[in-house]
Amino acid sequence: MGGTELNSTLLKKGAEASLYLDKWHGRLVVLKVRLAKKYRPEQLDLTIRRYRTIHEPQLMHEAKKAGVPTPTILMVDVENSTIIMDFIEGKPVKLLLDRSSKAKRQSLCQEIGLLTAKLHDNGLIHGDLTTSNMILAKDGRVFFVDFGLGDRSQELEAKGVDLHLLKRALQSTHFKIADDCFNAFLRGYAAVSGPDKTHDVLMKVREIEKRGRYVAERQVEA
Repeated sequence: MGGTELNSTLLKKGAEASLYLDKWHGRLVVLKVRLAKKYRPEQLDLTIRRYRTIHEPQLMHEAKKAGVPTPTILMVDVENSTIIMDFIEGKPVKLLLDRSSKAKRQSLCQEIGLLTAKLHDNGLIHGDLTTSNMILAKDGRVFFVDFGLGDRSQELEAKGVDLHLLKRALQSTHFKIADDCFNAFLRGYAAVSGPDKTHDVLMKVREIEKRGRYVAERQVEA
């Protein structure tokens, strides 16, 4: 870690990585440390962690170039599967939607739709598009975080999966306002991608939903 003394506070322990809050060269940072998985062969596990440690900052940089706010990457330690990035002072969108007025909520969701369309139009897929992975910063910008499952793709399927994940997250976490939020999101998405592309990706979302229902019905029948 470049000889800098770290004294970390655990922020979040996830399935793939743990997040720590720390100070690094006098600034507040977040350390994302990818954890070894004992169920994977050791060499395969190391390869996966190294790949994702390199791949995620690249995607975040490309997202920033596309006009989507992301934390600034300060250091990538491939050997220790660790990324050091700026700490974004703000609140997760997950904690804000249910507490906001209808106008503020719709404005926020529309902005999220706009940013998602910028990602997709530039061939970037978030991979875990939920309100937990968006932070409303003090300056009013919405930051997208956690690109660990992200990818580069122009495939309609990949874009549909992103929107499907967001829709499911809204329905499970913000069920009373889910439809209103998703409709506002689509207005923002269409403002960037246009009505035709938005229609196509929405049709893909519905196709994905039908697949899920079919699988669930087959499981019940079995």
